Amino acid sequence: MTEAAATGAAESGPAEERTKSGSTEERTEFDSADERVDRWFARRPALALAALVPIGAVTPLFPVEVGVATFALGTLVVGMAHGAVDHLVPLRAASGVSLRRSIAVVSVVYAVLGGAVVAAFFLAPVAAFVGFVAVTWLHWGQGDVAALSIAGVDHLPTSAERWLALVVRGGLPMGVPLLTHPEEYRLVAEWTVGLFLVGPGAAATAVDPLLAPTVRAAVGVGMATATLASVGLGYRRVRGGDGEGRDPAGWRRDVGELAVLWAWFLLAAPVFAIGVYFALWHALRHVGRLVLVDPEAASAASAGDAVGALARFGRDAAPLTLGGFLVVGAVGASVPAGMAAPGDLLAVSLVAIAAMTVPHVAVVAWLDRRQGVWRPGATR
Repeated sequence: MTEAAATGAAESGPAEERTKSGSTEERTEFDSADERVDRWFARRPALALAALVPIGAVTPLFPVEVGVATFALGTLVVGMAHGAVDHLVPLRAASGVSLRRSIAVVSVVYAVLGGAVVAAFFLAPVAAFVGFVAVTWLHWGQGDVAALSIAGVDHLPTSAERWLALVVRGGLPMGVPLLTHPEEYRLVAEWTVGLFLVGPGAAATAVDPLLAPTVRAAVGVGMATATLASVGLGYRRVRGGDGEGRDPAGWRRDVGELAVLWAWFLLAAPVFAIGVYFALWHALRHVGRLVLVDPEAASAASAGDAVGALARFGRDAAPLTLGGFLVVGAVGASVPAGMAAPGDLLAVSLVAIAAMTVPHVAVVAWLDRRQGVWRPGATR
């Protein structure tokens, strides 16, 4: 896959309009913070994932423990940190919000929603697992639509088209592995549910309906249909089918990224695929978004100082990143089945991540609303 296919001729856009002087070096001098963040945290990682597809294709031959180690490393390096600045989001994204109020409101959201998620796993682990998959589907689609919005694509001008893109983008990591690697998907489900359902074969029996052939077929048909619909509607937009000519570069980028993600999740072993995607794709895109709402980090980005922007984010994220690992430890200490194998560590991590994902989604949804991500015609 070429760079143009993966990024959709991403070097075109506002920066080219400001200067036609040719070289990337000359053009970069005039790039805005948005453009630099998009390049650093979205376009280049997308190219990196495209380059990793051949490696992903051989990972089904490896023991699942390789995927568990990759997931743990991705979570340790950047995955846990990407939501660890939520307590500062209201402060930075809205006027008139004090630091104390920002921290207090987000803390309550995390305590209430996170506690409810953990309780749900104890009371109804299968339903809680399905709910976690659904919320993650929503959130990862949510993150990609916001990234496209930051990039200024204009082939998704209505909220309905953006919601369709959300279904596709979030469904690729959550639904596609079910099609070609159902046994590893089953293994993860059994590990997670088995933390709370103690007894021979209890977890396997409980998750059987989730992996029935009819469910897998429905997911496959639904994902293929939604992808074709999203791509087709976007193509109609850029061809002027709505009466307006729109920039095709954003549509080409969208198609290129979808191709990379389809290939990645069809070919790579699920746990390995999710671990790499979480760190390299989803988390980095959200980090870039948070850089833009922090005036100091955005100023560093605008000046081309990627290290300075990341250092600012890392400083803010460090305390609650540690707190996230404490949550993992607390869940591990409380599950009825205990922890005795690498799969148990992955399962405990997923439960803890679920407890943090639901409140994180609430904070991100609030940020989406503040930035107009879902308003028809919004570009930010």
